Amino acid sequence: MHSNLEYTELAAWLRLLETPGIGWESAHRLLQALGSPQAVFELPGTALQTLLSARQRQALSQEPAHLQDLLARTWRWLQDDEARSLLILGDADYPATLLATADPPLLLYLEGRRELLVGPALAVVGSRKPSAQGQDNAQAFAQALSEQGLTIVSGLALGVDGAAHRGGLAGRGSTIAVLGTGLDQIYPKCHQGLAAEIKAQGLLISEYTLGTPALAPNFPRRNRIIAGLGLGCLVVEAALQSGSLITARLASEAGREVFAIPGSIHSPQSRGCHALLRQGAKLVETTADVLDELPPLPAARQTRSDAELTPQTDGIPAAQAQVLALMGFEPVSLDQLMARGAWPAAELSAHLLELELLGEVARLAGQLFQRRARA
Repeated sequence: MHSNLEYTELAAWLRLLETPGIGWESAHRLLQALGSPQAVFELPGTALQTLLSARQRQALSQEPAHLQDLLARTWRWLQDDEARSLLILGDADYPATLLATADPPLLLYLEGRRELLVGPALAVVGSRKPSAQGQDNAQAFAQALSEQGLTIVSGLALGVDGAAHRGGLAGRGSTIAVLGTGLDQIYPKCHQGLAAEIKAQGLLISEYTLGTPALAPNFPRRNRIIAGLGLGCLVVEAALQSGSLITARLASEAGREVFAIPGSIHSPQSRGCHALLRQGAKLVETTADVLDELPPLPAARQTRSDAELTPQTDGIPAAQAQVLALMGFEPVSLDQLMARGAWPAAELSAHLLELELLGEVARLAGQLFQRRARA
C-alpha cells in the first residue's frame, strides 16, 4: 500500500473526511496548521478555536457511527490487491497539474497503474448520447493522442467518455477514469468490463469512499479532477447544458487549454462546442491542432496526417462512393438524397444499407443518415 499509511493513520484520515460539517476548506485549513489528521484528534477541542466553529469542534469530538465499518472495509480493500492504493495531498507523486487547481482532493482511491499520474495527460469529454460521428471522433482522437504519449482522462460515462477510454487504451499513453462513485461501485454497470480493462492497463480514480453509490451531485464535482489532471481539455460533442461544459469551464479556470471539435449547425450536440469556440476555445480538426498548444511530449511519434482522421472512399464501389459524395457531412433524409441524385428510392436505400454495413454511414433518429469519418 502506498503512502506508508498505517491502520491508525487511515483511521484518522477517514474520521476527518467523514465528519459532518468538515468540508474541504476546513480540512485543508486543519492540515495546513497541524500537519496531519492524527494531530487534529490529539489536541483538545479548545486548541482548535481559531480554526473551527464551535459546531465543527463538537462534530470532530464524536466519531462517525459508520467509521469502524468503513475503516475495516477500506483496509481489507487495500490489502486484497497490490494494484490498489491511496494518494494523499503531499505525496511525492501527487500530480502537479491537480495540485495547481483551486481545490485538489485531499485523498484519492486508486486502482491500476499509479505511475500514469506523473505523465502528461489530456481530458477528453463529451455527450453521453453522441452521434455516430462523435463516437468515432472521440475514439480516433483519443487513440492518436495516446499514441503520442498523452494519457487520456475521462469520466467512464456512456458515449464519448467510453470511446475516449477505449482510444486511450489502444495507444501507449493509456487512460485514467475518474469515477463519481466509490471504486467498488462501477457506474454505469454496462462499463464494468471497460473498467476491468482500465484497471489492468490504465488507472481508476475516485475521491469517494468505498460503497458510495451513483449520486447526482457527485458527478459535477468529480469533473474538477478530470479537468485538473489534464494539460488541456478536448470537448468532442456537447449540448449547451451539459457536464462537459462544466469540465471545460473548470479547465479554463485552472489555466488549461480548451479544445473543441466543431459539428453540424443543425445538431444540438454541437452547440456546446460551438459556444466554447465563440468563447475562445481552439478549433480542432486534427491531432496537430491539440499537440501544437501543449508542451513538447517526450519521444513523441510522428503525428497522424490529416487524411488519417478524414473520410476515405478507397475500396468502396463507385455507385456507393457517389452516394457518400452526395451526402456531404450533414444528416440527410432519403428524400433529400433522391433530390440530389438520380437513383430511385429502392436502389438508394440498398446503397445506404450497404454503406451502413461497411460502417461508412450511420442511421440516425427521424430516418436521417450521416456519413462517418473513419480513423
